[in-house]
Amino acid sequence: MAYDLLKGKKGIIFGALDENSIAWKTAESVHAEGGTFVLSNAPIAMRMGQIKDLAAKTGSQIVPADATSEDDLNALIAKSMEILGGKLDFVLHSIGMSVNVRKGRHYTDEKYDFTAKGWDVSALSFHKVMQSLYKADAMNEWGSIVALTYMAAQRVFPDYNDMADNKAYLESVARSFGYFFGKEKKVRVNTISQSPTPTTAGQGVKGFDGFISYAEKMSPLGNATAQDCADYTVSLFSDLTRKVTMQNLFHDGGFSSTGVSQEVIDYFSK
Repeated sequence: MAYDLLKGKKGIIFGALDENSIAWKTAESVHAEGGTFVLSNAPIAMRMGQIKDLAAKTGSQIVPADATSEDDLNALIAKSMEILGGKLDFVLHSIGMSVNVRKGRHYTDEKYDFTAKGWDVSALSFHKVMQSLYKADAMNEWGSIVALTYMAAQRVFPDYNDMADNKAYLESVARSFGYFFGKEKKVRVNTISQSPTPTTAGQGVKGFDGFISYAEKMSPLGNATAQDCADYTVSLFSDLTRKVTMQNLFHDGGFSSTGVSQEVIDYFSK
């Protein structure tokens, strides 16, 4: 059921790859709630995914951009405002990649060129996106910027590797830039710390199925799905959350507040 929560609102959605991705689900939910948007992803990712199908389904245009390139981002923002007919109301940053993970490098044996690349793509890109938006004065007042993160920014998940560091940096950027965006332009900046979700990117992490089953046993409400996250993101894009900013919002069925569950106790008491 849709409520027209985003009727008349426009924005940019980064990172939709295929129908399993949270950005893809978010685009569908934003469209259902009356929002319009430009879809963007890196050219190489666009060749791997099915973003053209999503664009056709939601009546959206695609503007390729490398989120680590200031020139690409500046061009994307200018083109998006041209396509959408004015300033933006929402932006979703759903971008993450670790070369160390892809190459099977252990956290204690990182190749730092890989580390720097993953940090640039996964974390610094969020600062670059917001800096480009800020300098272009591209956001309407009471607009909303959201990035996706994971609880490994606060707790150790051994195989999450350097992505944990990237997410910690991402969350810090949200707080710091959120202050300036809020103070000077009345724009909200938040991160959503989502349950482990079986997206194409997430499944590249070693032991990911174990992450999911453990979190399911630990969470009183069970894991939040990609669709659940999309719906939560819509609420943060809407006018119903105007005074929520600089927050890392746990969307994980209660996992982050649970010390141990009865299911886990029972499992280890066998």
